[in-house]
Amino acid sequence: MSTTTSTTNPSGAEGPGRSRGKAPAGERVADWADGRLGIYSLAKANMRKIFPDHWSFMLGEICLYSFIIIILTGVYLTLFFHPSMNEVVYHGSYVPMQGQLMSEAYKSTLDISFDVRGGLLIRQLHHWAALIFVAGMFVHMMRVFFTGAFRKPREVNWLFGFLLLVLGMFTGFTGYSLPDDLLSGTGIRFTQGAVLSIPIVGTYLSMFIFGGEFPGDDFIARFYSIHILLLPGIMLGLVVAHLILVFYHKHTQFAGPGKTNKNVVGMPLLPVYMAKAGGFFFLVFGVLCVVSAVASINPIWNIGPYRPDMVSTGAQPDWYMGFSEGLVRVMPGWEINFWGHTLVLGVFIPLMVFGLVLASIAVYPFIESWVTGDKREHHILDRPRNAPTRTAFGVAWITMYFISLVGGGNDLWATHFNLSINAITWFVRIGFFAGPVVAFIVTKRICLGLQRRDKDKVLHGRESGIIKRLPHGEFIEVHEPLSQEQLHTLTAHEQYQPAEIGPLVDENGVERKVKPLEKLRAKLSEGYYGGESQIPKPTVEEYKEITSGHGHH
Repeated sequence: MSTTTSTTNPSGAEGPGRSRGKAPAGERVADWADGRLGIYSLAKANMRKIFPDHWSFMLGEICLYSFIIIILTGVYLTLFFHPSMNEVVYHGSYVPMQGQLMSEAYKSTLDISFDVRGGLLIRQLHHWAALIFVAGMFVHMMRVFFTGAFRKPREVNWLFGFLLLVLGMFTGFTGYSLPDDLLSGTGIRFTQGAVLSIPIVGTYLSMFIFGGEFPGDDFIARFYSIHILLLPGIMLGLVVAHLILVFYHKHTQFAGPGKTNKNVVGMPLLPVYMAKAGGFFFLVFGVLCVVSAVASINPIWNIGPYRPDMVSTGAQPDWYMGFSEGLVRVMPGWEINFWGHTLVLGVFIPLMVFGLVLASIAVYPFIESWVTGDKREHHILDRPRNAPTRTAFGVAWITMYFISLVGGGNDLWATHFNLSINAITWFVRIGFFAGPVVAFIVTKRICLGLQRRDKDKVLHGRESGIIKRLPHGEFIEVHEPLSQEQLHTLTAHEQYQPAEIGPLVDENGVERKVKPLEKLRAKLSEGYYGGESQIPKPTVEEYKEITSGHGHH
């Protein structure tokens, strides 16, 4: 403890039993908390934890800081927003809307925008932070994917991150649906049509979500509860669990001298990393404030309140939901009658494809683990070029996503670039299947080319651009040998060997039955790590032979 006691004898000397003085108030509070929570031992064990330093690791911090800003601005907005479908007549500050009949939800949003001090800035900051949050999670997830950071022991954390992305998408959807303007109402109507297309249970789900026939009187209040309580609560729990697992598993790091699967090279959490992280938070907050102040988003006063008989011009969802809408827009309007029921395949099939595309990226870590058969822990990241098949798959997935996003805005592409909307629709239909294939092949060839360049650089050194003429008249380019650090970085990656089925006949001549899954795993493994899917790393013997003098300049 910080307080001490002492006693004073008759001669004035101090001894045990009398107080010298109280510790500072902050120290006494810390002592009180330590006696009940053990914060000193907890801080001693964790405040010096090491975190590696790389710019790509800041992507996750952008997501975290955006989420904090969303929570703070959302609390402010809840003080003034009225989630009610009751109809009122507007008499607020915005003159063009005065005398108009609208819902209380729309009126309170107008009041926030024009009558609440700082309301429009906070509202736009909330919306922009949501867009940056989802975009940051998308890019952060792709960084984790391309570098193989999802491998054991981080598969569960990968699923947490994926769930955060999906929940962020639906939280954003419920959020921009709350103002009850014509744009958000059109989006909700689209969503209700998608729900109704689900066979057997679609009508029941629609009645449960919207509280009756659309638009009804209850769905704004229901979306409000989902938006401010249910989804944020789940997301907050996932964020905490995600950070705990990052802390527990220790942070991944890129290959380099002294970096192994058993250590972390970087800066301590306190004070270096905390200071940098705190400064980065205010940088993210400042940039979002500037964007929110100068770039208007969702100006509902220009759109007007929702009316079931109207659709706003250029109705587009936020970018992260444009993928699902694009699939519906380019799908033919197929309908079939089955046992007296109408199946709207033109909506139901895109809805299923949307879920399958998202699920494919979520389960990929488990597929790769099964193909490789690797059960070890991995804390060293891959360079994307050294995992050509994985990188090609990721680029193909992104290509599929953004081609569908073009379909979600086919009307805007047509009007802004004077194109035929039918031509855009057919481009998306064909590109959805052909684009990922082309992207996969091109990306894989690029990765293999980069691997060949790295191998040549290891064996021959870096091209210096200096031309030298030999005594017999030959011109050569001088190559500078790489440092040991560069050589380590270019050769530290592992290369798996393709899995083999093994002999089909045992030593007694009895034919062994091979399971279909075993055959599939062998074929996938050959596609992942066969001779056409990776360039062999230079060996020590090759390096010594070339650098011994012959052919090395």
